Parts: sequence; structure tokens; C-alpha cells
Amino acid sequence: MGTAEDPALRAAMVRALAASVEVHGATSPNPPVGCVLLDAAGEVVGIGATRPPGGPHAEVVALRAAGERARGGTAVVTLEPCAHQGRTPPCTDALLAAGVVRVVHAVADPTPQAAGGAEVLRAAGVDVVGRIEEQRVARGPLRAWLHRTRTGSPHVTWKFAASLDGRVAAADGTSRWISSAESRGEVHRMRRTVDAIVVGRGTVLADDPQLTARAEDGTPLDRQPLRVVVGFGEIPANARVRDGTAPTLHLRTRDPRDVLAALAERDAVDVLIEGGPRLAGAFLAAGCVHRVLAYLAPTLLGAGPAALADAGVTTITEAMRLRVEEATMSGPDLRISAVPVGGEPAGGPGAGARSGTEEPVGER
Repeated sequence: MGTAEDPALRAAMVRALAASVEVHGATSPNPPVGCVLLDAAGEVVGIGATRPPGGPHAEVVALRAAGERARGGTAVVTLEPCAHQGRTPPCTDALLAAGVVRVVHAVADPTPQAAGGAEVLRAAGVDVVGRIEEQRVARGPLRAWLHRTRTGSPHVTWKFAASLDGRVAAADGTSRWISSAESRGEVHRMRRTVDAIVVGRGTVLADDPQLTARAEDGTPLDRQPLRVVVGFGEIPANARVRDGTAPTLHLRTRDPRDVLAALAERDAVDVLIEGGPRLAGAFLAAGCVHRVLAYLAPTLLGAGPAALADAGVTTITEAMRLRVEEATMSGPDLRISAVPVGGEPAGGPGAGARSGTEEPVGER
């Protein structure tokens, strides 16, 4: 059946990763897992991905597709199979009952109550191999869930679009459109996968964003994030964030840790910061940004607001160093994904005192 270095196993893991991409967002707060079943001859006989909460896990979906052909075969899974009884029975039980003789997984399960699946399988005589394509999988749809599981706090991505000289708008305040149609389409698809989008009240007043996930023709996609407005003062009654397309929450605070604590209480796993330079600066200064996603357009403005305001840096030695994970093109734009050097900041809920109030706006 090949070794851990077998290209066929790695190819199967890539297919399992692709299956997890398809359900990214739909499983929250559970992890989006993908699974590929190979029969005894190494042929793909089943592909599955985790269903929404309460539904079967990826292994069970793939086993159902494979049927009897799973017996004597290999399960290739992006996350170590769970060994506990939750809303659904342990995946280890399903794999053993199906007669799977080998399990290959990418990432170990860090959840205390669910971990240990590999040892359960080994004790039953199953050959278990871990850490196959681990880094690639950990940067994929599991990224936010792994962070939330390890820290107790949502994973935060700061996303911005800017000109090549770092401006998010022209000197007169106009900003449509700095980024390309391709980049905007990517962002809408990303919005569909996250649990919450956070902006400051100033952005609502200045730009009146709708903050929804939309198709190219403007119609809402099938999954919408919670829209979160941060700051004191009222939100205008006619603001588009009040339009009922998606739920909206007004948090009357400016403390990033209070914001994350409130979202953690709502089981948010993946959070997108789309606010202006001051909100981004506050989250960065608080150590509450775990990934930066920049769309840089091949445009020069020369003046206008910068992408980032005060982030607590006063001298070059205090600069926030990032490690670039990926740099690729999005239409004519350059898309850069980077993470803080030295690992992600914890930024866990409860690290700061709770303050202010929270107000649902048109939640249904």
C-alpha cells in the first residue's frame, strides 16, 4: 500500500484538502475536514467532507461512499480521526467497523476530548501515519479552527486592498475601485467562509459598506457572516449594515480583546477585519492579528490615507515583522499572505477586561 512518502498518498491528501475547501465555513464551529478512501489496490473509492454541526464527519461520509470497498483499504484524512462521543459517534469506531487497515492524517487533533484517535486505531492493529502534508493542510481551511482550539480565541485575518504605495483611498477619499474585479470576487468568496466581519463605526459612516458575501451579479451567497460594528455612538437607521441581508452586532467598545471575547462567546472561529486604518492599528497593537492578507494594486496614488494607522510602533526596532507565506497574483493585483514572525499571538478572550455593551442590530 506504499509508504508515507508514496506520491499516491500525498495526492490523496491533496484531494482530501480540496474536499475540505468545499465545506469551509459550513461546518463552523466544527473543523472542516476532508477524507479520501483508497481500496486495497490504492484506487479512490470514496471522498467525503464534514457536514454541518450535527451531521456526519468526513470519514463517515467517505466510508458511506466507499461501501464494502473500504475493507482492507486506507483512509486519508486532513485531521486525526476523533475518538470521542459527541453529537456523532467516534470516527475511530466507524473506521474499525469498516475494516480500514491504514489511516493517514495530516494534522493531530489538539482538542483534549477528541484527541487520541491515532492511539486508539494503533491499539486495534491499524497502521497509522501522521504529518503527511501537515503544513499545507494547517494553512488551509483548518487554520482558524486550529488556532481557536489551541487558544480559545477566534483567528483574525486583517484584509486590506491598497495601491502599490500603500494608500487605501485617494486624497479626496475616493476608493472604488483600487483592487481588481478578480480580487473583489476572491474577497466575497472568503467572506462566505468566515464567521464574522469586523469594521469600525467610522467606516460605516464614511463608506456605508454592506459587508455581505455576494456573487458577481450582486446577489447574496448562501452563507453570510455576522457583521460586527465596533465603536461608540449610533449606527444610522439607513446604514446598509442594517439591511437584514445578514445579522449585525454593534459592540460599544474599542478594545480588540473585548471584541474577540464577545465573538468567542458566539462560537466564532474565523474573523475578518475589514475596518479602516485605525481599527487595524488597534488590533495589531493588541497582538490580535494572526494573518495579514494584502491585495496590492499596480496603482500609485501619492497621497491619501495609508492602510495602517497607529499600531504602537515608534521606532524601526519596534517594527512588526511578518513571514510571507504566499505571494501570488489575483488578476492584475499582487496578493500577499503573511503571519507574524515567531508564531501567532495568542490574543485569547479574557486577556483584557470586558467593557462597553453589545447590541444586536436586526438579528433574526
